[in-house]
Amino acid sequence: MRAPPVQCDTQWCPAPCVGCAWRTRHCQLVQSVPRHKKRAVQPAGRTARASAASDVQGTGARSQPQMRRTFAEVRAAAEARMSALMGDIAQRLAASSGGAQSASADPTAELRGRLEAAIEVMQEGLVERDTEVRLLLLAALAGEHILYLGPPGTAKSELGRRLAQLYDGPFFERLLTRFSVPEELFGPLSMRALEDDRYVRQTDGYLPAASVAFIDEVFKANSAILNTLLTILNERLFDNGADRVRVPLVCLVGASNELPESEELDALYDRFLIRRRVAQVSAEGLPALLNGSAQALVLAAADPGDGADGAGSAIAGALSDEDFGGRQRRVSLTQQDFARVRRQAASAVAVPEEVVDLLADLREHLQDKCEPPVYVSDRRLVKAVALMQVAAYTSGRSVVSLYDCLLLQHVLWQRPDEAPRIADWLVARLAVGDNLKSLDYSFSGMFSRAMNSSADGTVRAAADLTADVGALAGVLAAELAAMGAPAAGGAALAGHELWLGREEAEALVAAIRPKQANVRKGLEELLFEAALGTEEPPELLLLTQLLPRRWSAYLRSAPVDDVRRLSTRKVPATSAPYATP
Repeated sequence: MRAPPVQCDTQWCPAPCVGCAWRTRHCQLVQSVPRHKKRAVQPAGRTARASAASDVQGTGARSQPQMRRTFAEVRAAAEARMSALMGDIAQRLAASSGGAQSASADPTAELRGRLEAAIEVMQEGLVERDTEVRLLLLAALAGEHILYLGPPGTAKSELGRRLAQLYDGPFFERLLTRFSVPEELFGPLSMRALEDDRYVRQTDGYLPAASVAFIDEVFKANSAILNTLLTILNERLFDNGADRVRVPLVCLVGASNELPESEELDALYDRFLIRRRVAQVSAEGLPALLNGSAQALVLAAADPGDGADGAGSAIAGALSDEDFGGRQRRVSLTQQDFARVRRQAASAVAVPEEVVDLLADLREHLQDKCEPPVYVSDRRLVKAVALMQVAAYTSGRSVVSLYDCLLLQHVLWQRPDEAPRIADWLVARLAVGDNLKSLDYSFSGMFSRAMNSSADGTVRAAADLTADVGALAGVLAAELAAMGAPAAGGAALAGHELWLGREEAEALVAAIRPKQANVRKGLEELLFEAALGTEEPPELLLLTQLLPRRWSAYLRSAPVDDVRRLSTRKVPATSAPYATP
């Protein structure tokens, strides 16, 4: 009897349940063949089980027709191995949790407590300004400037005043118009110096002498002010006559009702590293705003020393200077703390390669794939990294995490409507599971190696493959441990990050948790597949039954010659493929 024209039915295909193209064609054709002709496709003198086992194992293993282990035995061993790996992961999580608790004695823990108290004090009396307060304090710690965009009456100036009281340094405040002159910001000319032919300004009480400044309608600065202001903001230098002096400015809070309209203001716009759109209080927050403002107005009316400014602060829900100053003294956050945080964050916090890759990908996405493109300057990227280092240091970490990159939604946008799109991109990137894709691809390659090495069946090839699968299982276990406990999900984000507002953190957790659950499920499934071959790899026939998805993918993508070696051959193109000889 000649060789059978097809070897893909239940007697020949090692995994007929996958529905491959070979078996599908056979099933469609064999239905029209009489029963006695169907039997003719089996070679005489061979059992179906022996034929399948010998053909699947290849020419180098035809002397082993019997399987050493059953399907149930191999699966039970893999489940036991999986349970052991998950137990190791649970122990890692418990150890890391205990280490985090013991690390509360490090020097940054005390600083972190004072920062949390400072945030609470700055938020006192303000409604729905949690994120604005946190970003303001972070900008001051990093030595950067912050811009608030929003309509009048949204407590933008009050935020600047509170930072000045917290920092306990000279404070400068000014409202710019199209007709503002340099003397309003930098001080008047010294008459006595003019008598000596020197062009020197009296800077005491003006911007060059301030530690914290608030400039309202900052984009109305004219060309006479702009150049000097840019030098102060970026280099912290002021040209006073023939001398260039260093200014003590830590943070300038800018406010505007609208975006800059002319290109000459682009440089000024770029000097503000953090940008935040300040909206009106929502309908849910109105009761708290109105009740607090009514009480503050009563107190302001009872104190004859309060003027219009006091009433305005009351409308915004602000505390009195005396009350806030007392709370600030109890916080005891000094100027030395601000300087020390910047210095130690730059030297002690590392920036991993994955964060750098994310920054590069995000910049490419914004400039090449967004319409209109969002320009991100080199200076802004460098300062964004320094900002994330400060955020990591004050959160008690020595490495910038990917979750620190969520701050970029307040850094990289040019128009307010771009901030949500940046946040969506970051959330998708944090939960996309790029490692899962690469690890799954690696395991598919190992499965192909197992199929292709069946022809020689050497002990060395099997040992190397087992070692590689075991190493992959270790990497998968580490990935699962890095994701944290399943019950926590993304909840650790809310407590781990000091600089995300509560509502913002809750929204991010809600967006990340389902995606992380899918990634975790994929990692666990891949870990179980790897557990099948970490100790003693099963026979190829059994392996195809244990991993039908991998076997089906292998049949679709493997070269035809490799598939033929596993005794899965195409049906010859004849008019009667099942005719008897």
